Amino acid sequence: MSTGDAKDTTGRRNFLRGAGAAMLGAAAVSRVQAASLPEAPVQTSAATQPPLAPPNGRPYNPVVTLNGWTLPWRTRDGWKEFHLVAEPVVRELAPGMKANLWGYNGQSPGPTIECVEGDKVRFFVTNKLPEHTTIHWHGILLPSGMDGVGGLTQKQIPVGKTYVYEFVMKKSGTFMYHPHADEMTQMAMGMMGFIVVHPKTPAFMRVDRDFVFLINAYDVDPGAATPKVNTMLDFNLWSWNSRVFPGIDTLAVRRNDRVRIRIANLTMTNHPIHMHGYDFKVSCTDGGWVRPEAAWPEVTIDVPVGAMRAFDFVADAPGDWAFHCHKSHHTMNAMGHDVPTMIGVDHRGVARQVMNLVPDYMVMGERGMADMGEMEMPLPDNTLPMMTGAGPFGPIEMGGMFTVVKVREGLAANDYKDPGWYKHPPGTVAYEWTGELPKVARADAPKADAKTLDVKKGGGHAHH
Repeated sequence: MSTGDAKDTTGRRNFLRGAGAAMLGAAAVSRVQAASLPEAPVQTSAATQPPLAPPNGRPYNPVVTLNGWTLPWRTRDGWKEFHLVAEPVVRELAPGMKANLWGYNGQSPGPTIECVEGDKVRFFVTNKLPEHTTIHWHGILLPSGMDGVGGLTQKQIPVGKTYVYEFVMKKSGTFMYHPHADEMTQMAMGMMGFIVVHPKTPAFMRVDRDFVFLINAYDVDPGAATPKVNTMLDFNLWSWNSRVFPGIDTLAVRRNDRVRIRIANLTMTNHPIHMHGYDFKVSCTDGGWVRPEAAWPEVTIDVPVGAMRAFDFVADAPGDWAFHCHKSHHTMNAMGHDVPTMIGVDHRGVARQVMNLVPDYMVMGERGMADMGEMEMPLPDNTLPMMTGAGPFGPIEMGGMFTVVKVREGLAANDYKDPGWYKHPPGTVAYEWTGELPKVARADAPKADAKTLDVKKGGGHAHH
């Protein structure tokens, strides 16, 4: 996927003559220009790829895209040229489940775009979807005709055609890209990507490790593989970069590194993102960088719809630290919303009768849902359990938007591999009390009334 400088063999004047109004609006590419398009690399692996060191241009510290990658470019007459291909893709959400999505260059989300403040950038966008599309450069300051709103600032990109977007990156910060054509369908199918514009002064707001990911969500019926695109809010798979736990990679961090995590939200609800073990400072928002003296401390940062947030911390506390959305149902995989609460209802007698007819039947929920982390219930093909993943002490009982920040001593500067589970120093793990337990007064249970369900044991179905 590496690229180098490309010499201009067709002549800058010919290109501008063909692109014509490219500086005023996205323009179609002629056959002659198509012959000189930059490469459109493809990535199908769902693993986090190593950061892409800039092969030319201004230096910067590259980012690491969680379960993603950075799109290479070529330099041509002072322009950085990227080639994005909008196309159907197959994305592994986690081991055991794949989804038919739409994305860019083989993946959903598409590759991260990295460049530097002041760069002149040119994007070739080829449409291999079954319908027209555009790209909106969310948060970027640019000419109106390059803003990518179909019907308003440009014609939609027809199937099989390539359009060009050209502009200068006027400011550094954290941004994203997504369609503004049949937007609900195309974004529900996974069309989105991250943009990082690095400061032209490398020392400005510098960190040692810089992670990025998009928050997205899907509605995929159990046993199915294609999202339902008309879902408004009731999604059943909450994901980071189109991955759910335990498919989300860990964030490996060297002790005492200064770390930044950048998050963009393209779901239809807000997400309070919480990291254990640290407080951190908000360093960047949609509008730009937060001055150090104005940065505010948090342990949970709310990321609104259509917004970007970044926070920084110094990784001085070694360990395995949970990192997740704090909406409880966003840390579970696909589940029904109309499941009755059975806590306190002893239906083992009924279960025995049902199991005579349905051997795979399992009792759920009478003592809470923790058993779901240990059960291996029969599931339709291509379906994930609600709670899954195992840690060094047993089931983690999570799904969806959850992973682990692993802070370790002695990692190499560019080592992002999972370092394994943390080895806790003696005396630093919670333990069971084995002494005498005092008697604790308990309040009486509420008195029964006409609405109280009376469940009797034994006697088959006669008393239920």
